[in-house]
Amino acid sequence: MIHLTIGEKVWQFVVYVILIFLSLLCLLPFLYVIAVSVTPESEVLRRGIVIIPESFTFLAYKEVFISHGLWQAYKITLFRTIIGTALNVFFTVIAAYPLSKKYLPGRSPFLLFIVFTMMFSGGLIPTYLLIRSLGLLNSPWVLIIPNLISAFNLVIIKGFFEQLPGEIEESARVDGASELQSLWRIILPLSLPVISTISLFYAVGHWNSYFDAIVYINDSDLMPLQVVLRNILLNVATQSAESLANSGTVSTFAVQMATVVVTTIPILIVYPFLQKHFTKGVLLGSVKG
Repeated sequence: MIHLTIGEKVWQFVVYVILIFLSLLCLLPFLYVIAVSVTPESEVLRRGIVIIPESFTFLAYKEVFISHGLWQAYKITLFRTIIGTALNVFFTVIAAYPLSKKYLPGRSPFLLFIVFTMMFSGGLIPTYLLIRSLGLLNSPWVLIIPNLISAFNLVIIKGFFEQLPGEIEESARVDGASELQSLWRIILPLSLPVISTISLFYAVGHWNSYFDAIVYINDSDLMPLQVVLRNILLNVATQSAESLANSGTVSTFAVQMATVVVTTIPILIVYPFLQKHFTKGVLLGSVKG
């Protein structure tokens, strides 16, 4: 048992109070978004800032969920997020593992080419022409294949692999393990923190991405969730205040808040399962003593 002095107890209490206060500051904006999405417009106009609604209405969510194409957009986004993240992690690991070996022939030119892509790109028009020549326009795979490997994430995983003791793989080779067996049975189990972190980065990127769908997809049935929600907001915003009042529909502001909740909740549900590994992964770039 560690016995704290009175001064240390007071300081610990002050630290906890400050942390609780900062946590509430981070939580209040999201509570405000949820509250406004279920609060009638008259109450929002009367109270201004609403955290705990006096009355509830789910017209905003009804406006969002009855919109044409929302559930199809969810399917496309889930396909993109799940399959895309799995392929991203697989190809990033497959590329990073050999590049982490200093005895790989041509290792330095390969790394130079990869880092070069982090600073320079061909631009939107050449990329569009390439996508068209590959026949990926109006295909769900256009949301995954062009960004299959992130150079930044590849460099992070490569650096993590380089920090692992080389003696582990040498002992595996003595026992007759191949490179792929060493990667699957030894390296990957030791690399769960970085892989979980990179998976979260890829998944959030896929979930929030919308620009590539606007550029490369014309079929409304292939639009991801973010584009469909954007269209919902535009459609609601074009309605006049008089038509909203006469039809009894919800205000534009409430629909905006509802779309934020619908977009954010799935990621918030997944994040706690990766939090343990993510906490370890954020220390990847720290100085090791």
